[in-house]
Amino acid sequence: QVQLVESGGGLVQTGGALSLSCVASGRTFSSYGMGWFRQAPGNEREFVAAISGGGSVKYFADSVKGRFTISRDNTKNTMYLQMSGLKPEDTAVYYCARTEDYQARPTSTYNYWGQGTQVTVSS
Repeated sequence: QVQLVESGGGLVQTGGALSLSCVASGRTFSSYGMGWFRQAPGNEREFVAAISGGGSVKYFADSVKGRFTISRDNTKNTMYLQMSGLKPEDTAVYYCARTEDYQARPTSTYNYWGQGTQVTVSS
């Protein structure tokens, strides 16, 4: 069973920055694509960013392009999301997830999920 654990959430002011981490259990981390999603109260869970197993290919939602960066360190079984220029509309619970198809965005294509970490951006 794969376990994903996010950390790094918190409260930040508009325009600030925050970095999230996601640590995965298991020995095949580099074989899978990984992604970040977020869910605000009353909203559906939405795609934020994804990265290929080797880390060379990355995708971003239009709403975060130019502000967020996704990366991974396969030696540490860890994926990161660096967020800058944060806006109140970025407030949500952020989830990391694992997929066999990092080019697909629907949540149904991700089969393992973390418990989420809260990010709150104050205006």
